[in-house]
Amino acid sequence: MNQKVKLLALFAALALTLVVVSSSSAAHRGAGAAKATGMVYAGSSDPTYLDPAFVSDGESFRVTTQIFEGLVALKPGTTNVIPALATSWKNSGGGKVWTFALRKGVKFHDGTPFNSAAVCYNFNRWFNFSGALQDPGATFYYQSIFGGYKHNESSSLAAPLYKSCRAKGANTAIITLNSPNGPFLPSLALQAFAMQSPTALKKYDADSATISNGAFRPTGSYAFQHPTGTGPFKFAGWTIKEKVVLQRNDQYWGPKAKLAQVIIRPIADNSARVQALQTGEINAMDLLQPQDVPTVQNNSKLKVVNRPSFNVAYVGFNLSKPPTDNLQVRKAIAYGLDRQSVVNAFYAGRAQLAIEFQPPQLFGWTPKVERYTYNPDKAKQILTAAGFKLPVTLDFWYPTGVSRPYMPDPQRNFEAFSASLEKSGFNVVAHSAPWRPDYVAKVNSGDAGNLNLIGWSGDYGDPDNFLGVFFKGDSPQFGMNNAPLTALLTKAVQEPNLKKRVALYQQANIMIMKDILPGVPYAHSVPALAMQRNVTGYVASPIGTDWFRPVSFGGQ
Repeated sequence: MNQKVKLLALFAALALTLVVVSSSSAAHRGAGAAKATGMVYAGSSDPTYLDPAFVSDGESFRVTTQIFEGLVALKPGTTNVIPALATSWKNSGGGKVWTFALRKGVKFHDGTPFNSAAVCYNFNRWFNFSGALQDPGATFYYQSIFGGYKHNESSSLAAPLYKSCRAKGANTAIITLNSPNGPFLPSLALQAFAMQSPTALKKYDADSATISNGAFRPTGSYAFQHPTGTGPFKFAGWTIKEKVVLQRNDQYWGPKAKLAQVIIRPIADNSARVQALQTGEINAMDLLQPQDVPTVQNNSKLKVVNRPSFNVAYVGFNLSKPPTDNLQVRKAIAYGLDRQSVVNAFYAGRAQLAIEFQPPQLFGWTPKVERYTYNPDKAKQILTAAGFKLPVTLDFWYPTGVSRPYMPDPQRNFEAFSASLEKSGFNVVAHSAPWRPDYVAKVNSGDAGNLNLIGWSGDYGDPDNFLGVFFKGDSPQFGMNNAPLTALLTKAVQEPNLKKRVALYQQANIMIMKDILPGVPYAHSVPALAMQRNVTGYVASPIGTDWFRPVSFGGQ
């Protein structure tokens, strides 16, 4: 959940929609009052929408993970695929046909039965998206995995991976693809592919939407007031800038949630989140900054929970803008970034130096990539040999008003990188913008200068979720569309043999870091959460979206 650069619907568009829904007076209690029956949890911002098909940010997925379930899930604390609404599956037809045996007796929160017809409804809903719903800001994950739609309305959309869904009785769904696809099964753990009530989707105009001022916005009420899944919690209310309220689903098919209620609050300021935890205003929080870890560890009433590292922070380059359109300049930048010092200074021992665009625990990582150790003299020599007069000017962007798991303090990272580049033959021109609504949109569109600070938290255990998301096909963020790399990554996706897939991704990583160099990765962090010591049963997920179902307070 999360974070791992994800295309975000603009927050300003969200603010245009007035959503003030309250379920009961319990929603207005403070943390002390809620503790007897529930938990107050703090993230950094509001969700964008609560229709998971339309979101790609961790703050939204934190909420939807409690409401919705997919055919498969990830085992808590890992990226291993486990059954969820499907109890088992098999692959046939040369890798193109997936048969899912469905869990029996499950109902959506509105009483609609979960069955094979509901599965096919959801898959066909995504496949038939049209108009505003084909905007990449609306259906980022669908396009990342499934490519195009039944009727593509843009020439930039790929041919669709999905072909059909057939209901075989009430409890078997058969999904047919147009080609084999290695990431298909693990990607179904994404909240974007969670099962939603067909009844509620139709009743509350889930597919009504518009593009306003360049930003996607749902116009039906489903994404704001009526998200309807099968999960252990039900939606009970959302007050913008204040809270989302979830109530326990007492008709849940599995072990019931131990908490009767969860209130999720947006607290943008990192210090304010820590203070709210110290005073008991909240019970738990995400995005604890490395420098605040000792504060929590030294408080006998609090504890730190580590999220397994599954991310990458990087300095992205734009290959379509001079001077970063020149490979020699990019190599000089790589030698001019003092990455190890940034990791040492600003991650409090909670990160390792990154050498490629995927984490080392994921298959396809290789130690054989080109290394770029900080060397200002070598950077200057490369620039001079390439015919550039020193200093070479670079526009360098960084975000404000945000803390990300892979980048707790963007401004300090930027200042250190800027200083090391200035020593390496460059003149850095600083630019900044708020994370929402401006910065992410600028990065995604390729309008964030020559260099920019950004990163990614993985969503499932496949390298396509890193390399494929970044570099396959048209990539405006990096100002590139490298046909040989796209062909290699496409081959890797479609290769059914795991050993061969590993070799293909290793080849891709070597090519990326030596022959293309679209950016320089610098950190794989171990994000931290903080909570009251008596919060039990909390398992942090590497993908950033944690289940609240097993959570309770000590003694409950």
